[in-house]
Amino acid sequence: MDFELTEEERMLKDTVARFVDREVIPLAPEIDDQERFPEENFRAMADMGLFGISIPEAYGGSDAGFFSCVLVMEELMRGCVSTGNTYGAHAILCAENIYRNGNNAQRKKYLPALISGEKIGALAITEPEAGSDALSLRTRAVKEGDKYLLTGTKMFITNGPLADVMVVYAKTNPEAGPKGISAFIVEKDFPGFSTGKTLKKMGVRGSPTGELIFENCEVPAENLLGGENKGLNVLMSGLDRERILWSIAPIGVAQGAFDLAFKYAAERRQFGKSIISFQMMQQILADMATDIQAGRVLAYWAASNAASGKRVRLDASYAKLFCAEAGVRAVGNAVQVFGGYGFIREFPIERMYRDVKGIEFGAGTNQIQRLIIMRELMGRMNKPSA
Repeated sequence: MDFELTEEERMLKDTVARFVDREVIPLAPEIDDQERFPEENFRAMADMGLFGISIPEAYGGSDAGFFSCVLVMEELMRGCVSTGNTYGAHAILCAENIYRNGNNAQRKKYLPALISGEKIGALAITEPEAGSDALSLRTRAVKEGDKYLLTGTKMFITNGPLADVMVVYAKTNPEAGPKGISAFIVEKDFPGFSTGKTLKKMGVRGSPTGELIFENCEVPAENLLGGENKGLNVLMSGLDRERILWSIAPIGVAQGAFDLAFKYAAERRQFGKSIISFQMMQQILADMATDIQAGRVLAYWAASNAASGKRVRLDASYAKLFCAEAGVRAVGNAVQVFGGYGFIREFPIERMYRDVKGIEFGAGTNQIQRLIIMRELMGRMNKPSA
């Protein structure tokens, strides 16, 4: 098992790291304070080709693979969680989803504009009454002639208030339960679609999150993604990759917090010497570094398995659970290093602490990850041996 980056992967990571240091980090306080979409960063990421790195060149991408997306996400989250959140929802949950599950006509129609940043993408699963229990969604899709009519409401949708193109899940056969779900590509100008309220959040405030409303929204039949009543496969494979992407996210935040805390501890003097010389402070920093490295290895392992085409339901939940808790723990320790200054908005650690907490909920809460892990383990235990 070798997680040594290739030369191309290392160059990509270094390039994104320089972009984060020069452009993303200086802008992060303003984005958070004004609660605005990181337009400058979005345009720069498009110009760098980051939105299509896992998509073949035929559709405007660079075909670098899913593992490269994880490397990009790690660096973006180090600098600005709002920017990283926007990237993930647009490039992976929407664009890559359409590539993996769409037909050639759908790919040619939607991917170039998403990859170039001309259009903003989103994924719409969660509903007011269907959060952790995603399969209980109530949005309905009824076929009439050459179109489907979608009716329902989606909630907590990242990029939702600004999205031009959305992958939306709805029930086409309610009696069939999870096997009656279908996925659709919806454009914001389709009749019957509108955006509801934009949600005010504790953290990740520059990543717009909102409500989507479908009132007999007219979706052309050719925008059915993956086949009627085949949405469960689309949804679950997408969730696995989403969980892996959002497992490296808190590790990226934690790395950014560690870098700041280590520097502060080396410079801050108390009782005549820098506080990094105190054994208790060294223990805090050592625990942070260990959490970060363990989480990184677990996320890379899950990403590598996903990139090779393996089934990664268990891998993804292992990574998401551990990394979410390790990330929150590490950033919390960074606040302790800064002491009272870590509680003041003038210092970036305060923003990071608010932001990293929100990652625990995305792609399934920690409790949901534990349920998935046990379901997978019990399924393996009950499987008859060959």
